[in-house]
Amino acid sequence: MAAAMEEHRRYLTQLDAAIGDADHGTNMHRGFQAALERLNGADPDTPADVLKAVSMALISKVGGAAGPLYGTAFLRAAGVLGGKGELSAADLAAALEAALEGIKQRGRAEEGQKTIVDALAPAVRAAREAADGGGSPEEVLRSAAEAARKGAEATVEMEAKKGRASYLGKRSIGHQDPGATSTYLLLDAAVRGLEG
Repeated sequence: MAAAMEEHRRYLTQLDAAIGDADHGTNMHRGFQAALERLNGADPDTPADVLKAVSMALISKVGGAAGPLYGTAFLRAAGVLGGKGELSAADLAAALEAALEGIKQRGRAEEGQKTIVDALAPAVRAAREAADGGGSPEEVLRSAAEAARKGAEATVEMEAKKGRASYLGKRSIGHQDPGATSTYLLLDAAVRGLEG
């Protein structure tokens, strides 16, 4: 995830420059570099411990709305995983569901408002469907990432109703949401990491 944020930070910043304050890529890169540093200095016992460490780094280092939103997402995901050492497909789907609920509560956002939720909500539905259908953890994350990509692309046609982009009104139409895009990129990185 940190590598993906480094690779795509200019692209995310360009997306944010069109409808936001042009710092999303820089902020996400900074946050995930801080997460790496935090994890390098720690010895996490479980996946939940890793997610908690990432959460704390994002909350403390990522500016704007993204820090609290993504920090909450990682923290909520950690909360449903408990002390499990290995995660099943169902665990991954549950973690994504918890992350989505955390973001929706923190950001008071729903689908169709041109936010992170527009990528994460379809990702959660796809993950749950894959898990319920007997898919592997890799298949669950791959399904989630593909649905998030489509969700992020669909934000181009939406008018922003939340965040800084909402100030633009109809002028926000025609631009892809940077938060929805970073959500896709993070899930895609998770798939690639899991697949090696």
